[in-house]
Amino acid sequence: MSRATPKMRDFAERLIAYESRGHKTSGNKTLAAFRACEKLRPHLATFLGSTGFHTLLSRALALAVVEAPRLCAVQVKADGSLAGADAPETPLDSDEPAEGGVVLLAQLLGLLAAFIGENLTLRLLRDVWPKLTVSELYFSNRDPK
Repeated sequence: MSRATPKMRDFAERLIAYESRGHKTSGNKTLAAFRACEKLRPHLATFLGSTGFHTLLSRALALAVVEAPRLCAVQVKADGSLAGADAPETPLDSDEPAEGGVVLLAQLLGLLAAFIGENLTLRLLRDVWPKLTVSELYFSNRDPK
């Protein structure tokens, strides 16, 4: 699994769009993706442990860098938070870094779904974003049931 799957990219896009609502930086997908990862961190650290979450996010970042090389400036800190996204040498306004945020979140969600299953992953996401609508909370390219 080296590339983010289309269904996880689609889901990550929907999650980023939801996360961007009401923020001044709503046009910046990378920052919204990093906010989404940050919101996931305490929930997943409880579920997987701090080291487990750090490892999962580090692997997702390593996979995402292949598709979006500018993410190599981003690092996962010991506490599982992301660092380097706001570095001045990392331009966040171009399309490639914005795509990088989508790819990073898609990789994280894809790994999580592979390890614990899609149903449990969706339940965890529902805990993090309880106001997501049914149409926003599904892992498919087709309409939800």
